[in-house]
Amino acid sequence: MASAQCFRLASPTLKNEERMPRHHTDEGQGAKKNISPPLEWYNVPEGTKSLALVVEDIDAPDPEGPIVPWTHWVVVNIPPSVNRLPEGFSGKEEEMGGEYAGIKEGNNDWKIPGWRGPRLPNHGHRIEFRLYALDEDLHLGNKVTKEKVLEAIQGHVLAQATLTVKF
Repeated sequence: MASAQCFRLASPTLKNEERMPRHHTDEGQGAKKNISPPLEWYNVPEGTKSLALVVEDIDAPDPEGPIVPWTHWVVVNIPPSVNRLPEGFSGKEEEMGGEYAGIKEGNNDWKIPGWRGPRLPNHGHRIEFRLYALDEDLHLGNKVTKEKVLEAIQGHVLAQATLTVKF
């Protein structure tokens, strides 16, 4: 395994700083709507016990005040031997079985587990995918949230990889 500096997150359908394809958003149509994007990562740091993913709209305005990131997807306990989440993975971890079966999806800011793509009153927002390589598994109970994940990973992040797309 390579050093933490080379840890990288990529996607065959998402290009860094480019527009997110419509079928990954809540503005797609029918079966081509809210499909979780495929993600792949490279050079997981030595000593990684699990990976965690947090996806947020980092430009979401709060009607009451400042910009507060809006959570679209939380995924935890990804084994370090897994190097990708296929397109449409959300909600299918048990169905896929094998190493994927232990992966847990947390609640997004719509208060439901799994991926939910952006649907905004206006476009131009940045959606940030952050993958954390951790030196331990997370034990967060039945209801996993971004807040619980970010608190639990403090002091356990070996490396972080980021991919940012536009909506």
